[in-house]
Amino acid sequence: MLHAVIMAGGTGTRFWPASRATTPKQLLSLVGDSTMIRQTIDRLGDLVPPAQTLIVTNQRLVEPIRQQLPELPATSVVGEPCKRDTAPCIGLAALLVGRNDPDATMAVMPADHVILATNKFQAALRQAAAMVQDEPDRIVTFGIRPTYAAEIFGYIQRGKEIASDNAIAPSYTVKQFREKPDAATAAEYLASGDYYWNSGIFVWKAKTILDALAERQPKTLAHLEKIVAAWGTDQQGQVFTEEFTAIEGISIDYAVMEHATNVAMIEAPYDWDDLGGWQSLARLAGTDSNGNTILGKHLGLNTTGTIVRSTDDHLVVTLGMKDCIVVHTPDATLVANKNDEESIRKIVKELEARGWSEYL
Repeated sequence: MLHAVIMAGGTGTRFWPASRATTPKQLLSLVGDSTMIRQTIDRLGDLVPPAQTLIVTNQRLVEPIRQQLPELPATSVVGEPCKRDTAPCIGLAALLVGRNDPDATMAVMPADHVILATNKFQAALRQAAAMVQDEPDRIVTFGIRPTYAAEIFGYIQRGKEIASDNAIAPSYTVKQFREKPDAATAAEYLASGDYYWNSGIFVWKAKTILDALAERQPKTLAHLEKIVAAWGTDQQGQVFTEEFTAIEGISIDYAVMEHATNVAMIEAPYDWDDLGGWQSLARLAGTDSNGNTILGKHLGLNTTGTIVRSTDDHLVVTLGMKDCIVVHTPDATLVANKNDEESIRKIVKELEARGWSEYL
């Protein structure tokens, strides 16, 4: 059976002040009328039933997510006691899924992506699941054909095309994964035609990922196995906290993907964006004749290349501004240079260090 594992533990600090620790971006309606996590569930449609959907988040978000997704069983939302990156998150999910379905195929995805053409997305997942069924030790990921020389995404270099009948999109072997490049390297990747953006969406057998963790991260897996052994008992909470806290955090890319040998990539047949920061809105919502992206009530005079977001019909007026980000919320307002977006993370850390509640 196909199971969906949705990673929803991020804090979305680059979307401050709209995104906060208690209401991160996956719980917000940043693109469209519904929240990011609601869109992620709706995108699966009937492909994966609620009982085969598992959301892994942090403890403080368990109840808000359950409220947004009432159709899911309460046990389908798992809250980590601390942040330990994606490898422990995925390993825990694989163990939980495998308890009731040892032969489970998992589709693993973040909760904050924007993906259009739901029917194509579902067809691509079906294609990936069929490829895993054909070769149970195969890992399948999805590559996004780049439209510009992006420095903000990791890349996948494709190898030989894999012959397939009735496929919605071409698939290839994977030569290698590459981390986020500098500008010159990104331009080389774009020119080559062999590199794709890494979407961070995977399909594999639960057993495959657990075998990989056993080989590459045996200590991590041992902690996770102790957690699952206590799952559903009176000791679950205590064991979960003790064992998970003892894990050394590591991403699934470093732990598994960079070492895996039987990896295939499907060229994604759908439009995709990872919604990494405020500039993502310009890509998705478009710009006006002055290069501005406006979401909310705004009067702009001599304003170009600027992103403005305001809620509750609050008027934002900009005068003589160029390449800025202006975000208004009821208790905090951000005014930033658009080219310094990565530093928004520092704002959140500084607010927390000062004990100011606006980071929450």
